[in-house]
Amino acid sequence: MHPVCIVMIEDDEGHARLIERNIRRAGVNNDIVPFRNGTDALAYLFGPDGTGEVSARRHLLILLDLNLPDMTGIDILERIKANPHTKRSPVVVLTTTDDAREIQRCYDLGANVYITKPVNYEGFSHAIRQLGLFFSVMQVPENS
Repeated sequence: MHPVCIVMIEDDEGHARLIERNIRRAGVNNDIVPFRNGTDALAYLFGPDGTGEVSARRHLLILLDLNLPDMTGIDILERIKANPHTKRSPVVVLTTTDDAREIQRCYDLGANVYITKPVNYEGFSHAIRQLGLFFSVMQVPENS
């Protein structure tokens, strides 16, 4: 089994730290590659040539916040799922938005899981720990 790399696209530094800490508490030791904006994340996923071939042999799991400073998470999700090299990567949307239309749109675009961030610290920590347990058992396909 190949190691899965977790790509975290989250602009809130406090949330990013909390997510990483609680994923670790759940016993997940996979690499976590953090990005604070969509531009840098897409550059990593699609490479310098923009084709996405750089991700062809990667086993990726993407944690995606919808509210980013430079573009929407929806735009990123669309691009990930439209690219032949990244379309199989599971995308977990983690956001404060619980708008039903937004949730539907994310699933329509190919999101695998949509999680609304609980507003309080304890709820958020608990939700991420549960997510970490889920990560420890889920299978991620190879992109090709």
